[in-house]
Amino acid sequence: MPAEAAISVSQLNRRVKTLLEQGIARLWVEGEISNLSRPASGHIYFSLKDDSAQVSAAWFRQRQRGPAIGFKNGDHVLAYGRVSIYEARGNYQLIVEQMEPAGEGVLKRRFEALKKKLLDEGLFDEDRKQALPTLPDRIGIITSPSGAAVRDILSVLGRRFPAVPVVIYPAAVQGDAAPGELIAALATAVRRDECDVLIIARGGGSLEDLWAFNDEQLARAIADCPLPVISAVGHETDFTIADFVADVRAPTPSGAAEIVVPSQHDWQRRFATLTVRMGRIGQRAVEDRAQQMDWLGRRLLAASPAATLRRQHDALRENRGRLSSAVRQRLLEEGNRLQVIRSDLVQLSPAISVQRSIGRLTELRQRLAAAARNIVSAADHRAALLGRALHSVSPLATLDRGYAIVSDASTNEVLRRARDASRGQDIRARLSKGELVATVKEVVDRD
Repeated sequence: MPAEAAISVSQLNRRVKTLLEQGIARLWVEGEISNLSRPASGHIYFSLKDDSAQVSAAWFRQRQRGPAIGFKNGDHVLAYGRVSIYEARGNYQLIVEQMEPAGEGVLKRRFEALKKKLLDEGLFDEDRKQALPTLPDRIGIITSPSGAAVRDILSVLGRRFPAVPVVIYPAAVQGDAAPGELIAALATAVRRDECDVLIIARGGGSLEDLWAFNDEQLARAIADCPLPVISAVGHETDFTIADFVADVRAPTPSGAAEIVVPSQHDWQRRFATLTVRMGRIGQRAVEDRAQQMDWLGRRLLAASPAATLRRQHDALRENRGRLSSAVRQRLLEEGNRLQVIRSDLVQLSPAISVQRSIGRLTELRQRLAAAARNIVSAADHRAALLGRALHSVSPLATLDRGYAIVSDASTNEVLRRARDASRGQDIRARLSKGELVATVKEVVDRD
């Protein structure tokens, strides 16, 4: 190679730096801190190593966020940054922009990635959420049967509404097997269909302790569950994927018990209030019916059914008299006609015609008598029916229950409103037994 084609060490390092920075994108590197140095400049220099290699790293002061001072040799961390080279020495290094403890940081990123995925699929949408029953017939609890969460839930349920039965579906709530057991318990609850609301619960813990509730398959099982699900995992500040897909998130297991059932004392107060309201409604119904009966009674009195019945009786008697007169007149006419016929028979001797006339006269008399009896019987029957109808709506029956018919003592006009009377006016109150005559002392108009 010609000497003029050679480049300097600085040029070489510069080209290498350009290749590294352009060829390798920013990335996360996991390793253990060693050779940590904190000079007065505030920058942090250290090495990241694993079992077989190490790389130099620099974390400049202006990039440091959070508790950077807490990192020390031996810490297992995740460092995010770009690969570069320190040209003066030709050492390649990681320029750190962000750093965090390794275990929790990975879990947080997995949590955020799954959260975004399910959010984009619409599994967190409010319109997918099911409403909780006002008072469940039976509550299902999916949790560890020996954990503190189930004891807290049962304690609160026993205090708030002990009448609601509880079914516990046991499952591990921590460890690699926990998601599968939680999904199986959820499927068992759905298959048995003996509860109308489910609580999936666990006590507090670290992110690793609660990680079973960030499982994607469990999240989808909760989202697809036909029963309303309350997620009660950890403390109030803890959030899991199960919280987002569940129909309701409770801050704690005890909080879930507070949510799932009402207070029995509140319900007892509601029942007492409803009882009072029903009594008032019933009282108003009785009062309304009594007013309706009074109104019907006044209409009946205004229509004077007794007078109508008397007129019908008078008409019946008149019809009877007219019928008797008509019968007598008819008999008289027939008698006269018979006399004429007899005279004609005497003159003409028509013996056969006379016998036929006599037979026809007998038939007419029988038909006339039957018609008269039928008319009288029909009139009597109608009068009896009217009498029974009148008795069923008779105001006298109303008077027997303590009511009175109040009328003007001088005119006998019925008083329907208080303002129809005046102070000092004489009134007459008809009772079931007898009448009262009184003078109005005061008029109270409630219209």
